[in-house]
Amino acid sequence: MQRMGNVIGLQPSAIAEYKRLHADVWPGVLAKIADCNIRNYSIYLKEPENLLFAYFEYHGTDFAADSAKMAADPTTQEWWSVCMPLQKPLDTRREGEWWAGMEEVFHID
Repeated sequence: MQRMGNVIGLQPSAIAEYKRLHADVWPGVLAKIADCNIRNYSIYLKEPENLLFAYFEYHGTDFAADSAKMAADPTTQEWWSVCMPLQKPLDTRREGEWWAGMEEVFHID
């Protein structure tokens, strides 16, 4: 299992809509997340900076392949088309990233 952390900005005007969407995530999106070996997925919001922090655990063996499978899913693509305009990617993210990956610097069970 690999723990993953990502961060992205959220448009200030989109906070209520983002919360509404994530209070009732589409069943097909949830199924695809599970199908791609992602478990224990949480998203946190830090205001007033309007930063979203995502944490999840990857239980597969090929994250790139599972990420590509998720990206190819039509329901996930539709979900992203609704959510992405609400988000504000960080200028410092790596090339090819939407959510910026983070380095784990501490963990204890």
